[in-house]
Amino acid sequence: MNHKSNLLNPISKGGITVKNRVAMAPMTRSRAIGNLPNKLIATYYAQRNNAGLIISEGNAPSPNGIGYARTPGIYSDEQIEAWKNVTKETKQNDTLFFTQLMHVGRVGHHANMVSGATLLAPSAINANVDMWTDSQAMQKTELPKEMTNNEIEQTIHEFVTASQNAIKSGFDGVEIHGANGYLIEQFLNNKTNIRTDAYGGTLENRAKFLLTLVEKVGNAIGFDKVGVRLSPYNQFNSMPLYDDIADMYSYLAIGLNKLNIAYLHIIDYAALGSEEGKKLLKDIRTQFSNLLIRNGGYNKERAEHLIDSHEADMISFGSAYIANPDLVNRIENNAEWARPDSNTFYTADAVGFTDYPLAQISS
Repeated sequence: MNHKSNLLNPISKGGITVKNRVAMAPMTRSRAIGNLPNKLIATYYAQRNNAGLIISEGNAPSPNGIGYARTPGIYSDEQIEAWKNVTKETKQNDTLFFTQLMHVGRVGHHANMVSGATLLAPSAINANVDMWTDSQAMQKTELPKEMTNNEIEQTIHEFVTASQNAIKSGFDGVEIHGANGYLIEQFLNNKTNIRTDAYGGTLENRAKFLLTLVEKVGNAIGFDKVGVRLSPYNQFNSMPLYDDIADMYSYLAIGLNKLNIAYLHIIDYAALGSEEGKKLLKDIRTQFSNLLIRNGGYNKERAEHLIDSHEADMISFGSAYIANPDLVNRIENNAEWARPDSNTFYTADAVGFTDYPLAQISS
């Protein structure tokens, strides 16, 4: 008889209840042709609704927020209607379904953007990373325009409207993407944010964009419908390390706790690389009292240990969920996990997306 994994226990915290401690992490999959979710995407999420919480791929809050090829938005009426079909199919198994609101900031190229959109960032500093475009193949990211104060206010307003659109679309809430080197993290980092106004310079000023945005989104849809994703010590998308990282993320954890958001979602593998980072993760656990989700390439054993030791309330799984649509069933039956094919992560069709088989588990 299998011992029931603690990952399978429900939890109520932060104003939300989930049927188990397994979350599906947000992952760009590049299947949204014309920036619209489609039937294939609906099938993909519905296959994985064994998770207690699914966080969708990054959804752009405006045309300016799209940087990659074939990624969706949630700013037009057509997109709202298309997402309704996805949420309807996904939410048939008591799964909580949030969408991630993702603005790429400087990590973009005009070939992937719609006409009239502008590449915006806190400061005019090129990420200088490779980016695939369907029309021009691989290109380097381009120099962004430094945001004016009006553009900052407009972008915050776009996040608020997108969060309201998400609720209209049938999502249970939104996750604000403050990780992985995209717009919000570009504000946090004093190497990518060299502004001298109220949104730059001091730690508090650099945190202002995120905390103001979250407060306005929470006021619009309810703080129990808001999560935030962060990645301390992240260097993805050519983000430099900086001196006050630990202080910044402690400040954010305390600020987000005061706002009483539903959950905080931490990508932890970079922080685990140093003693300072490990201490920060412990500090965040005490500073943030609602649902804490950790992410970082976890297998079943490591995930169970983190839950057992109360270092996290949920664990999110990324690539494991790509190859194992029945991940919770595999955890329950101690079945082997299939490995994903990274060659099909960002292609345009069903291969490597909806065609991974379920485990053959004898009763």
